[in-house]
Amino acid sequence: MRPQQNPMVLVSADLLVQLMKRDGDGQAVSVRDLAEAAGCHPSKIDALRNGRRETSLYDEALAIAKRLGVDLLVLWKHSGRTVPAPVEPTEAHIAAVPA
Repeated sequence: MRPQQNPMVLVSADLLVQLMKRDGDGQAVSVRDLAEAAGCHPSKIDALRNGRRETSLYDEALAIAKRLGVDLLVLWKHSGRTVPAPVEPTEAHIAAVPA
């Protein structure tokens, strides 16, 4: 079982479509090629392209960005926390909780 991941949120479906027209090598990337690189079903890539879906797992988002030749945060933004919450409460954490 995979560890829990916060999903990444697609910045723009239009940007994804544009990046798929010309990757870092100047070649078009098909839905199937991108899905294979990300390790997901082609219908997920199609849903991202058409705006029916906005999120993807971090590993998939990273693979998509890498295949398209862009940095992760050009195409995706974090949802939720970017770092894990502290396990042990600190004095500052305890002081911030109302009595």
